[in-house]
Amino acid sequence: MLSPRAPSAHILTYAQTLKGGGVEDALLRLSAGWVALGRRVTLVIGDASGPLVAKLPIGVDVIELGDASYLGMASVAEIAARLGPDLIFCPGNHYTAVAAWVRLRLGTGCPPIVAKVSNALDRHDQGWPLTPAYRVWLGWHRHFVDHLVAMTPAMKIEAVRTTGLPAAKLSVIPNPPVERIAGAARSPVPAGRFLLGVGRLAPQKRWDRLIESFARLADRDVSLMILGEGEARGALEAQVAALGLGERVMLPGHVADPTFAIEHAAAMALVSDFEGVPGVLREALAAGTPVVATESSVAVREIIASPALGTIVDANDSAGLVAALDHWLAPGRQRPAPVPQPGAGSASAYLALFDDLVLARRAGIRAPATVPASALPICASFLRPPVRERA
Repeated sequence: MLSPRAPSAHILTYAQTLKGGGVEDALLRLSAGWVALGRRVTLVIGDASGPLVAKLPIGVDVIELGDASYLGMASVAEIAARLGPDLIFCPGNHYTAVAAWVRLRLGTGCPPIVAKVSNALDRHDQGWPLTPAYRVWLGWHRHFVDHLVAMTPAMKIEAVRTTGLPAAKLSVIPNPPVERIAGAARSPVPAGRFLLGVGRLAPQKRWDRLIESFARLADRDVSLMILGEGEARGALEAQVAALGLGERVMLPGHVADPTFAIEHAAAMALVSDFEGVPGVLREALAAGTPVVATESSVAVREIIASPALGTIVDANDSAGLVAALDHWLAPGRQRPAPVPQPGAGSASAYLALFDDLVLARRAGIRAPATVPASALPICASFLRPPVRERA
């Protein structure tokens, strides 16, 4: 006898590129889990080239648009109308403007939309007039998103406060854990003790802040390696040269699997202006590598839950950052006990949520949301061309 069709048998999701990024990487891991559990997954991708192509799960239907701009991503609405998926999954904050457009175009025929909170919602780095506009934009999410998923309890509290969605329309589901890639080349490591950074070379990550602090460390025998690629490479290389750090700082680019470097680093640093739930911090602690991080997200204190695991510093406290790095890079410093990554059952948890939402919609319990016309100008402003690498 055939098994009954699951309520959310067909899930449609989307992303701009496969050039890297924590949001896209997590989406591929979730998609692999959904396919393994018997669901059909359609991934609409603006540009299907890049390092993450190697991680595309077998069994996922891929539709490439050939255009990763926001105008190109508007085609997601037409594809959803044609395919008729049971549910649409928006993989992160960066992509909710696409979700708003899909809701607007499909109207009452739009399936439930679930969006994941992938980055900090309470932002203080954007300046005028983007900060107040962003707050208004977050308040409009309740008009087109049926349910939000936060990755930690603190992120859920932040989402309730900033979006106005009731707590009943938010769930907490962590990202699935990062696993080692079979057959991946071993990531490079410097000789001797080294400080490690992993993430795209983008302004958000503030590697310039780390390099400036590294130049002031007491121990001149320690080196710094930052794994990642991005548009800030030229500026960072110029900074390294200006500080005379050419022999101690390495920027080898993107690597498919940084696990080997994480395991062998004396410490990991993440000094971003803003983050969501930084996966690299979880990866480092799972390997027993201490971390130094700025308070770039409400989730950082949930991850670095004890002083034995690492140090959290204020983004503007340069002296505090140097002191924290000196502490953890001291020769013979005891490493923390490994902390297992959460999220082993994340794919199943998402599917249970998806099924509940689809059944509720069919029963008429939850009416489809609508997008106010006044939201469209800001909707368009947040659909920016991608500038992404591996997070």
